Amino acid sequence: MTITMVDEQDGLEPITSDEIELEVTPEDLLEYKRFDHFLVAKCPHLSRSLLKKLYTGGSISGDIPPELKKMPPAGSKIFIKVPPPLVEKAVAEDIPIDVIFEDEHFLVINKKAGMVTHPGAGNITGTLVNAALHYCPQMVEMADTMRPGVAHRLDKGTSGLIIMAKDQKSLEPLMLLFSSRQIEKFYQALVMGTRINPVGKIITTIGRHPTNRLKMAANIKDGREAITNYQVLKTYEKLTYLQIQLETGRTHQIRVHMAQELRHPIFCDALYGNPKQDLQRLGQPYIELIGDNPYPFLHAQKLKFVHPFTGKEMEFEAEKPEIFLKTLELLDGGNL
Repeated sequence: MTITMVDEQDGLEPITSDEIELEVTPEDLLEYKRFDHFLVAKCPHLSRSLLKKLYTGGSISGDIPPELKKMPPAGSKIFIKVPPPLVEKAVAEDIPIDVIFEDEHFLVINKKAGMVTHPGAGNITGTLVNAALHYCPQMVEMADTMRPGVAHRLDKGTSGLIIMAKDQKSLEPLMLLFSSRQIEKFYQALVMGTRINPVGKIITTIGRHPTNRLKMAANIKDGREAITNYQVLKTYEKLTYLQIQLETGRTHQIRVHMAQELRHPIFCDALYGNPKQDLQRLGQPYIELIGDNPYPFLHAQKLKFVHPFTGKEMEFEAEKPEIFLKTLELLDGGNL
């Protein structure tokens, strides 16, 4: 039996491939005056310093040779060759993490929004794996030296629950639980708009977007099956509060299904929505509270499973980030 890692719900941020392809649109020309600003916005998973090194090293090219201070014409194709990580082994870093449960086999962590799950191109340090190695040094002995203990992943911008194995013997049973859909996964989200049925089920395929390599898309011919269940918890004037349960775990699954199938993108999802426009619609109290918050209002709230070693039923819940809670308070206070 082959067991593979699950790209949890919406996986990690788009997994950096050998080459990224972008296309400049007329809208991009209105929004960005410089090519380097365009690159930073379109490649949020790559640091500014890495993008500059790639440009100066000739790894960023196009139909027309790009200039950093000048935008290429609309329709221009841009190609970015991203090298593999320069290190072969993740290193321990003293980074605080919120461990809500542990035993001899597993860690259950409430990941904060903004933290990448494991090292990759553009994110060699500062990840959850780096922090977990410091918290649990024995994980350094595991077979996968870049992703020790990792059986599933969350987007950089998604907060909430992740389970990590503490040793190799615990990892494979954990991966099997995910790949065989024996772990119940519940999320909470705020989405823009209100025209949503009280309950629903979305079934599509999901695969890489045909023109934007940073995005995923539904109903892709060679994509993988993706199943999302949702329930409306509360409807406000311009936002809807949802609970979401996943049956599958595809890269960007929730974000794609909300934006493309329901046409109600996750609030503050810059990749699949329009946060600036949404905040203008919501008004000044939300602009003051949320400001330029860079992360979607999507939280992995609950996990339920049977412990593969003890047979005990396990259930964990993680509190939502403070910005999420304060936004709900503002909404419940009569502001939308």
